[in-house]
Amino acid sequence: MKKVVIPGIVAGIAMLIVGMLVSMAIHAIFPALAAEYRTMLFRPWEDPIMSLYFAYPFVLGLALAFIWDKVKELVSGGPLKRAVHLALGYFFISTVPGMLITYSSFPVSLLMVLSWTVSSFLQALAAGLVLAKMNA
Repeated sequence: MKKVVIPGIVAGIAMLIVGMLVSMAIHAIFPALAAEYRTMLFRPWEDPIMSLYFAYPFVLGLALAFIWDKVKELVSGGPLKRAVHLALGYFFISTVPGMLITYSSFPVSLLMVLSWTVSSFLQALAAGLVLAKMNA
């Protein structure tokens, strides 16, 4: 249990930090995205339900820690190589299909979907690094 919960929480912290940094960088490079967020049907930050937004990386961190504990023996190499394998696995199983359905069914720009895609991969990579180092 300790091999999943503690690394999962640390992975969640890493994903939250990376997600916030990537978001700030993308919004600095593409200021039009901030305007798109304001005009979309997203909940306002003042809505108490939006606090669940910050729970997402921790739920995902725990899920990835559980999966990593089951598959870590299948990936050889150093922590970075192992982290990349976990990130790519998550990316192709969850992010790519999720972003495809998001772009096809919601009125969001391709730039927004691409920013979410990049952010998701970098967050998964951060989680992979944490898990590969904490639960080798």
